[in-house]
Amino acid sequence: MELKELEARMHDFVRSKGWYDPDSPKPQTPRNLAASLAIEAAEILEHFQWRETITQPEELAGELADVALYLLQLASISGINLEEAILQKLAINQHREWPDP
Repeated sequence: MELKELEARMHDFVRSKGWYDPDSPKPQTPRNLAASLAIEAAEILEHFQWRETITQPEELAGELADVALYLLQLASISGINLEEAILQKLAINQHREWPDP
């Protein structure tokens, strides 16, 4: 499935919940989506708290999906072509050097 199709499905889901409505109790603003993205990313860390291995891969997959969905939505409503941004960042990083720890 293409990234644009995932984005369209995400928008359809959000619309179906009424979260894009002007009077929504969950306004889908860039700030709110950025906060939600950070919260969901932190939930990924819970799967590694006090351990080095993945013990619940299905639950971790769900958290990773939440992060991806918020990222897609934030990029989309901010007018950012995420696919293009990723490709540009990969090209920049290709020429970067990172110091050893």
